Parts: sequence; structure tokens; C-alpha cells
Amino acid sequence: MTTRRIRPIRSAAAAAAFAAGVTAGVTACSAPGDGTGGDDAKAAESVVIGVASEPDTLSPLLGYGKDGNSKIFDGLLARDTDLKLKPALATALPKVADGGKTYTYTLRDGVKFSDGEPLTAQDVVYTYRTVLDAKTNNTARSELDAVKNVRASGDDTVVFTLKYPYAAFAARTVLPIVPEHIAGEQDPNTGAFNTEPVGTGPYVLAGWSKGEKLTFKANPHYWGGEPAVKSFTMAIIADDNVRATRLRSGDLDGAVLPPNLATTFKKDDGRRTYQARSYDFRAVTLPTTGKVTGDRAIRQALDAAVDRQAMVDKILDGAGRPAYGPLPADDPWYARGIERPHDLDKAERILDEAGWTAGSGGVRAKDGQRASFTLYYPSGDKVRQDHALAYASDAKKAGIEVKVEGATWEVIEPRMKHDAVLAGFGSVGDPDFGLYTLLHSSLAGDGFNNMAGYDNKAVDEALDAGRRSQDPKKREAAYDEIQRALVEDPGYTFLTHIDHLYVLADRWDGLTTQLEPHEHGFASGPWWNIEDWQPKK
Repeated sequence: MTTRRIRPIRSAAAAAAFAAGVTAGVTACSAPGDGTGGDDAKAAESVVIGVASEPDTLSPLLGYGKDGNSKIFDGLLARDTDLKLKPALATALPKVADGGKTYTYTLRDGVKFSDGEPLTAQDVVYTYRTVLDAKTNNTARSELDAVKNVRASGDDTVVFTLKYPYAAFAARTVLPIVPEHIAGEQDPNTGAFNTEPVGTGPYVLAGWSKGEKLTFKANPHYWGGEPAVKSFTMAIIADDNVRATRLRSGDLDGAVLPPNLATTFKKDDGRRTYQARSYDFRAVTLPTTGKVTGDRAIRQALDAAVDRQAMVDKILDGAGRPAYGPLPADDPWYARGIERPHDLDKAERILDEAGWTAGSGGVRAKDGQRASFTLYYPSGDKVRQDHALAYASDAKKAGIEVKVEGATWEVIEPRMKHDAVLAGFGSVGDPDFGLYTLLHSSLAGDGFNNMAGYDNKAVDEALDAGRRSQDPKKREAAYDEIQRALVEDPGYTFLTHIDHLYVLADRWDGLTTQLEPHEHGFASGPWWNIEDWQPKK
């Protein structure tokens, strides 16, 4: 549920260099053919997708692919179009025993890694033990907190023993499995495996030019059969407008686009637009250690002052919904009745009662401290920039000065413990997946976990109860309590839940979208099942 695992290209110059140096090759493999059968066949077998960002690493040991949909790796389980769990490297869903504390998986026969070596239960054990090792730099380790032990029983059986019954554990086993015979010989934090991965998935990495592109080709040893799309390229193009231009010119087969640019393709008969619902939300982190944002009254006033519906209408062109918390309103775990209208009068009352009085330039002050703070957003992200500017405009009407600055993540990261950030989060599968890392005080300051430094004892207790209980009613009560606590004691200003938009050349069958997490474009999108695509007849 981080913002950082997918990293924007570092500069416009890099994007321009990529555009100039690679366009010819991209056009050759993806643009419509000249009518010859050979060109048409080649175009059907190769796909080029434009995305905004790339991963820091391709190693699951450091968090890559932990929510599924990696094309290089497989987990014990996977998700279908409707996000239901299905067997992948395992032959079936796990056998659960001991009151929900023992999970047993049997591995599929005949699975090989892309180097031809067989998958064994020991590879599964190695993967999970390495992720759980405190020496491994995996900020998602807390997601496997329930695991007490993992062991192999022969070559084809893996047994997990949990510390406590964890209702959502099976969904955690979409974690990709790596080969011990390669990764086990390296330092998981610095080894070559991070950029030269070997897995059991439908594709293998053929090349990676950092900041430019990643190229994948079909895995000859893939257990699921040979895909019709023989190769694909993820072109890293940070600038939204450049992606749209490249798509329009035929250099790209498809791209992830913001709403205002996606709409320009709606009347294009040769392309199709896909709209995916998501748990992806934009929020402003309000660090509790900040001189201004640390005041609960400031956070409450901002929550009341923000006009969420206007952001949906004007920034997202309607492709989204107001966010009143980390869960979207159509989620079954959503706490009914927490919706808050845009209420500037309420914001002003809260500030008045807390002693924040009108000062010079219309900015309030209290005890000599001006109600002013900086809000960072990642440069090149137009949607976040627009959210940040709208947020600052709403805050100003209440007497709070929000100074908006765009910067690279290298600049933002050292500051985010004390400065506000226009961040993106959201996980699918279970409320524990998204809420625990966002809010639990034990994770404050742990990379992109709990960026606000949120510390609320009642919320911690409810998060622990939701994670450890098997009783659906108790879990529902816990997550209801958390969402209502965020209304009274906000650590973030939740703004919008965003629908993801993709535009692709209409040349394949089998394309679908899933309900998507925050991280999208690279792993999620209509290409989540690219191995199942078929060329149109």
C-alpha cells in the first residue's frame, strides 16, 4: 500500500531520450501492419504498453508482486477477474486445520522455473522465511505477522503454522515464489536477482533499461501453456501528455491515462477504453509531529473544508468517487454514515474554538504559530498536482495556508515524516491489507507505512482485533470503529477514490479489468492476464 515501490522516471530528459531512441523500434513491432500477413502476425504477437513508472526491484523478497499479477512469478494462489482466490502453484486452495492456525498446500506437479529447474516445497519455504527475516529490507513484512513457522513436508507439500487465526491468510499466499538455488546464493537486499529475476510465470525479463523500458518474452517452461502474445514491452513514460501522443501516433499499443486524456480517445474506432474500479485513493498525509498538522483541530478543519465532490467532477471528470476514509463506499466493510459534506462554516468554527484566530494575509495563527504548512506531490503526476492545488484552495478559505510543491521522491522521502504529502494508497482483498499499514502506530516512520505517524490506541486495538479474529461480526465491528475514529481524529485528509483508465488498440480478445489496488499500470490493468489474450480473427 505504498506510493514508493513504483518509481516515476527521474527526469523529462530521460523521457525525451527514450522517446527519441526507442520510438523506431517500438513502432516497428506495434504499429498496424502494411497489409502483409507477416507484419500482422508480428503485431499480434508483440505488445507495447506505456506506463508512468517502474518498480524499484523485481524481487518478491523485497515486495515486488506481493499482491499478485506479476508476469514473471506465480504465488501458491492467484486471483481471477472477480478477485476470487484460485490455485496457481498449488493444486487447490489450502486445507485449514487447528482452528485456523494451520494451512497446508500441495504443489502442482511438473512446474519449472524459467531456467528449467523444478519448483519444490523448499523454494516456498525459502521465499517466506527470507521475507520474514528482519535483515531483509521488505517493508511489507508486517503483512505476514501471523506466520509462526513455514516448513516443507516432502517435495510437494508446504505447511504454515500461524501464531493466531488470521482470517485473510490465504489471500496473503499470492506472494510470488522465488528459486532458492539462485536467490539463496545472494544477498536479498543487493543481489543481482533484484534486476535479473527467475520465476515460474508466463514471461521472463528479456531486458531492463532503467527509466526507459522493460521487455518481456514468453517463458518456454511455463506450466500454463504458451501465450499467444509472445513478447511485450512496458515503456516508462512519466509525462501523461507524452504517453497520449505516443499512443495516438501508433508507437504504443496501449497506455494508462488520466481521465482528461483518456476521453480524447473515446471516438477512436481503432482503440478501446477500459475503466477499472479501484481501492486507489488520494489523501493528504498530516504528520502528527508537525507544528501545524499535529494539531487535531487543524486536521478536523481541513476534513470539513475540502470539497471532495468538486475534485471528482473537475479533476477526475467523474471517473471516481469522494473518499471519506480508506475504504470506498461500495466496499462491504465500509462504515455507513461517515460521509461528510463540504462544510466551510464547520471548519471555521473548529478553528475558532481551538484558538486559531484570523491573522495577516487571511492566515490564522495560534500562540505565534501561523496555520501554514508545505504539501509535497510527486513531480509529473498531474492528477496529484491538481488534487494538491484544489486542497490548498479549499484550505485557504478556512484560513489555513497550504504551500504546494512538486518534487522527486528522492526529495520527498526525507521530509515526509514532518511534511504533508499528496499520497496514494489502497489495497484489495481484505480491510486488514489496507488499514493496518496505513494506521498502526507500530509502523509509524517505517518507510511508506503510516506516513502520518498516526497514533491512536483505540485504533491500534481495533486493528489488532480485526486481524486476529475469525468472527465476521467482531471484525466488522473493529473496522467500523476504525473508520469512525478517523472522522474524529483524522491523520489524513481523504480526498477521492480513483477509477483507473486505460486505452488500447482493439486487436485482441480476452481483455478484462479487475477491481484494482493503488499500484496500477505496471502490474494491474487490462494486461493483468496478457498471457490469456488472443488475436482477433
